[in-house]
Amino acid sequence: MAWSVALACASEGDPVEVFRPGLAPDPDAADELARRLYPADTLTGTGDTVLDFALWPYEDELFVGAFDRALLLCDRRLFCLDDDARRIADTAAAALPGSRCGVLVLHTVIRGCWFRWYESGALRRDVFVTAEDGVVVDQGERLPAERPFWAAIDAGTPDVPLPFDPEEFGLALAAAHMFGRGIADRGDDGFLPLELPLRRYKHV
Repeated sequence: MAWSVALACASEGDPVEVFRPGLAPDPDAADELARRLYPADTLTGTGDTVLDFALWPYEDELFVGAFDRALLLCDRRLFCLDDDARRIADTAAAALPGSRCGVLVLHTVIRGCWFRWYESGALRRDVFVTAEDGVVVDQGERLPAERPFWAAIDAGTPDVPLPFDPEEFGLALAAAHMFGRGIADRGDDGFLPLELPLRRYKHV
């Protein structure tokens, strides 16, 4: 399956415990985070949806899910990989005090993965890889879930072309460090990350 994803996901505690059946959204907290991200813009709420629909928003849209001990943000501006994308990622990571936050960007056309990892709002890991250009950014200590992917490069294999699939790399990080399960995997408890409710906003 080919994924396009522009997602920030923060949780306060073990994501296996945080993301569970019956997780109720907090619309007021979602509105507050949306305004914090874009204080100079006029955002209009346009209803509710689920993460499956929100992963790759239209350019004029924003999706926010705020919960007890967790938040989700989907914003295609993350794909730009520029200062504004880093501002959005930093803001999401700091919105839930004491949380750990992963920011995942996947795109099927460029076949690349950008991943940032924060702990208590501090950036700990920043990595950007593409199938054609190899390793573009590799900063901070590698996370446990990514170590198997680096084995060939660490053994001397050139990184151009990249010796692993960027999408598999990103989805492995999301499973291990963001949701505690595959983003499209329904657990024995019935919980499926793609069914998480989010509020939908439009820039006007």
